[in-house]
Amino acid sequence: MSIDFVRAIYNSTKPLPKDKDFYHKALNDIYLDGIESQIYFLLKQQGRLEQTPSFFQAWLKERYEKGLYQNLFIKNQTDQILRAFEDLGIDVIPLKGVYFAKEFFGDIGARVTSDIDLLIRSRDLEKVIQLIHTLGFTVEEEQIPGHFHCSFSKPIPYSQFPLVVEIHWSIVRDNTSKFKIDDLWAQAKSVAGSSHVLELSPNHTFYMIVLHGWRHNLDSMKYFIDIIQVLQKYNLEIDYQEIFTLAVSHQTRKRMARTLSIVYQEFPFLNDLNKLPIRKKKNLWKYRPVKGLKLYADFFDYQFLSFDSVRHSLIEITQWGHEITTKFTSKRRLLK
Repeated sequence: MSIDFVRAIYNSTKPLPKDKDFYHKALNDIYLDGIESQIYFLLKQQGRLEQTPSFFQAWLKERYEKGLYQNLFIKNQTDQILRAFEDLGIDVIPLKGVYFAKEFFGDIGARVTSDIDLLIRSRDLEKVIQLIHTLGFTVEEEQIPGHFHCSFSKPIPYSQFPLVVEIHWSIVRDNTSKFKIDDLWAQAKSVAGSSHVLELSPNHTFYMIVLHGWRHNLDSMKYFIDIIQVLQKYNLEIDYQEIFTLAVSHQTRKRMARTLSIVYQEFPFLNDLNKLPIRKKKNLWKYRPVKGLKLYADFFDYQFLSFDSVRHSLIEITQWGHEITTKFTSKRRLLK
């Protein structure tokens, strides 16, 4: 249901649905996808919020305001962290989060975030961990073997959930790609007023957000909306030839092709912004797939066939099997 509504929002030439039952049903999907703030802000930006039922407007506004207060708190914390990086002369690139919301939606509350993601150089990891500890993030989250980030948290007054900082030194696992994070650092530019707080180039921002959507198997409309917003803002700057050349060298081309094929399939208007210059992959993906063989086929395609080499697919299968075995063994121990 939310995919139909998102399509309607991005097609401003057609009126929004008028059936109140549609909006009652849409509430649940929008909530499950966590896109209340995105929907509220996009409708308000287009001047079409009033075309929806009053109960729908009130619910979206309440959810948006709650997310805005959360984002303002997280921005305050992020600003403190980035000032500390600047003072110590450590390079850092904020990923997604509150700055992403401001840059690609035009409003800090238009995309709710729950943690702080930072990209650093791997050589600075120990210094960064010490820095994060001094700022109160002392609880280390359990690391996933073979992944490219570690997480630290600290409790928040009057909240049952802690604030988490994820420290990334890459954005793709090295053992299932030939990803070179230095390629992204080489084109990163400092943010105005800073020497060590940087931002990715337009091409690399798009590359990162597409790979992020792939990693989550596009299992929420928020990943589609992220990709669409970046493409809309940077459509004149995004160079698909350069991006896919980079993906080939990083052995992430299948991931990019699969994800973008699905996004363009579901939102064909994107071809008018920036035509996808590849033969679209025949997709098994379907929004909210039904249970049964179709669901397993989609899972298998995503989990094991999105890699550029057979070796990387086999590594993924082995890692997946190991993770499943570990979880099963841990569960049995708890039951004893």
